Amino acid sequence: MSFISIENLTTRYNTSKGLVHALEDVTFAIDKGESIGIAGESACGKSTLGLSIIQMISNGKIYSGKIQFDGQSLLDIPDDEFDKKIRWKEISMVFQGAMSSLDPVFSIQEQFDEVLKQHNFEGDSKQSIIQSLNSVNLDESVLKKFPHELSGGMKQRVIIAMALILKPKFVIADEPTTALDVLIQAQIVNLFKKLKKDGQSFMIISHDLAVLSEVAEKIGIMYGGRMVEFGDSEEIFLEPKHPYTKGLLESIPVLSKDTKPKFIPGIPPNLVNPSEGCKFYDRCPEAMEKCKKDPPKIKTKTGYVSCWLYE
Repeated sequence: MSFISIENLTTRYNTSKGLVHALEDVTFAIDKGESIGIAGESACGKSTLGLSIIQMISNGKIYSGKIQFDGQSLLDIPDDEFDKKIRWKEISMVFQGAMSSLDPVFSIQEQFDEVLKQHNFEGDSKQSIIQSLNSVNLDESVLKKFPHELSGGMKQRVIIAMALILKPKFVIADEPTTALDVLIQAQIVNLFKKLKKDGQSFMIISHDLAVLSEVAEKIGIMYGGRMVEFGDSEEIFLEPKHPYTKGLLESIPVLSKDTKPKFIPGIPPNLVNPSEGCKFYDRCPEAMEKCKKDPPKIKTKTGYVSCWLYE
């Protein structure tokens, strides 16, 4: 049995313009100790996937599907019980824009204490906080500081330490390197490499494929609310199948080659009134008439691709 198994997960938001089909029929699985990277352009459903797993969907709900986690069916657990037993204790999340999540008027110590208090922590809180900080290469001296006294990289690592404080089995990190300079990005990437080496399972959500190639064994490519390709990172990067995956990889500059990066023409689909069939149809250079119907999931070496080209 997989450590995490997502089957046909569908999540939608209620808006004044109608239902936003943010996540449609998403399926994948990973084993314990594995890390997964979720890639795709903005508004493709990456963050919604993470929020669905931790069940923090605002102004929307999970309509259908299954989420199996360590032998448990998460969607069958009442919210009160989920909050007490699963959220943050078993599954935690580093939210997008995490650096602005710290309260500017409280010290780092006070903010760690609040996390432990909210989750009824029993044990040596000071020692647990220090251990969590050490795991992200920070020492206890930061506890007396306020957020404005820390660099961007230190604030990001504090947020990650807060996500690790209760020793969850699975951590979701939403764009953990966004808005950081290159050197700080490298620090965060090295941190996740260390966590992976220590056996921590996590999901990194990012539009930066270079970051994901460094830390993730599995890669899921999302477009228009759907997982269009999933598999081992080596297969995704060396043998991409879906035209969108190929387009993403071709958009990355390669310093060792003379080829210029290419962009994907067109605009993302409207998820309020999505058309039937492949959501990449209007932008795909290999589109066919039958692509106007929902594509099948075709098995690949290590995962699947959702594309009529491989029927």
